[in-house]
Amino acid sequence: MARTAQNTRNFNVVIVGQSGRLQYEAVLFAASLREMSPGFSGRLFVVEPQPGDRWEKNPRMSNPDVRALLEQFDAEILPFENRLFGQSYPEGNKIELLSALPRGEPFVFFDTDTLITGDLNAVPFDFDRPSASLKVEGTWPQLELYGPGYTEIWKSLYDKFGLDFESTLDLSQPDEYWRRYLYFNAGFFYYRCPHEFGTRFAEYANAIRNDPPPELVCQQMTPWLDQVALPLVIRSFGGGRDALPPGFLDGDVSCHYRVLPLLYARENDRVVEVLEQVSSPHRVKKVLKQYDPFKRMIYQRRGHKTRALFDRDFLPRREQVIRNTIRKNGFWMR
Repeated sequence: MARTAQNTRNFNVVIVGQSGRLQYEAVLFAASLREMSPGFSGRLFVVEPQPGDRWEKNPRMSNPDVRALLEQFDAEILPFENRLFGQSYPEGNKIELLSALPRGEPFVFFDTDTLITGDLNAVPFDFDRPSASLKVEGTWPQLELYGPGYTEIWKSLYDKFGLDFESTLDLSQPDEYWRRYLYFNAGFFYYRCPHEFGTRFAEYANAIRNDPPPELVCQQMTPWLDQVALPLVIRSFGGGRDALPPGFLDGDVSCHYRVLPLLYARENDRVVEVLEQVSSPHRVKKVLKQYDPFKRMIYQRRGHKTRALFDRDFLPRREQVIRNTIRKNGFWMR
């Protein structure tokens, strides 16, 4: 696919930095951004939750080598306070961190378990029309026998916030099929101002959590709360599923790999080549090898043993089948 469109508006990139696996994923993300998109002229923010009442342990990045290497990649480490979420719902970090970013500056949020594989400047973002990742499965809602259907559940949420529901429907999809309804993966999203977006995201997510419509009484909200609120936020700002042309993010320019065993199992050869290219410099390798799953999957080549289990042209349709196959063969790590 040709990549000729150019985004002429400067923007910032933001990921979460946190103790454990995420701090090593942050290094891999930063390394891939600098290697694969050297012309990116915005700021890279690694936004870090701070210890407090909402965390049992200190959530900050614990490895000084990680912090030093991120700074070498010109990442700016910013603190933020958890006022709504925290230990009980760490996915809420992507909501609350937005308040720490520069007001009025366009941003793109990425989940930390993302690899940049191409030129971010080629992505034709319209920052006045937000969107998010369509690389999503029908994880929510889960319908109960004799309970409300997709239309009742989703419409109750749009009604709660005074939003138009009918205009969000994909009428090419059958009624009561999950793809008919606006639903995103929160692996990336963007807008013209992080404060505007973050304030509404927090408002909607908190209201859904604390005062859900009756139609949601049987629905599990953890870990799906962010993905339930996200389409409502995007619609409220005039965005939607068609705001970003396909083939860029979750395509030629980025890969939301989730965990390395899944990357090796299902992603194309180009993604694996980028992963191994950006992780090979000595300064990156000596940090990533401190995290055992990265050491084994990348540097001890367990990833290629995982890859040999699958034919990328005939992958199982359900991710759970892929995960189970990896576990059965003893290669699952995260």
